[in-house]
Amino acid sequence: MHHDEPEGPLEIALVGDLTDNEGELTQKLLDIPPGGECTLYFDSPGGSPYCAISLMTLIKLRGLRATGIVTGECSSAALWPFAACIRRLVTPFSVLLFHPMKWQSEEHVRLAEAAEWARHFGQLENDMDRMLAELFGMSTEEMQKWINPGRYVSGHELKAAGLAEMIELSTLRCFQQNGAPERRKGSRVAR
Repeated sequence: MHHDEPEGPLEIALVGDLTDNEGELTQKLLDIPPGGECTLYFDSPGGSPYCAISLMTLIKLRGLRATGIVTGECSSAALWPFAACIRRLVTPFSVLLFHPMKWQSEEHVRLAEAAEWARHFGQLENDMDRMLAELFGMSTEEMQKWINPGRYVSGHELKAAGLAEMIELSTLRCFQQNGAPERRKGSRVAR
């Protein structure tokens, strides 16, 4: 075995605004063979809804067997790639913000263009809300209780809803001085 080849699934960190890292994140997902495994670590406040759609589409279209782990925050647009993961893990301190989509334009636009954008945005928001509920495997009505008016959902709440597994802090690995992981006695992943 070559030393350059990673052992286990490729690990990708989705940290900060997804839009700022879209090109790099897209390339990392494309580097995984179709049907391959990866682990996605989330600590992101979100980003562009189009970026979210793109990352989620790549995961689903390529049949990636992604495990998503919320190490901090997974909010707004970051929810779509997290929901596309076949296995989702949270900690007691994970935070997920569900809210209605927000839009802004820094360009000067004419009234007709603004009206068309508002129509498009309303349709996009409805379609994305339905898709998010479908990805999580919950009803659109239940999802709307989190989205409107906008709700912070804890790791415990996500687990209680059956949408993720809980990583208790006792399951986190400690590293010995030589860097080899050591499993703590009694550690487990709650399902």
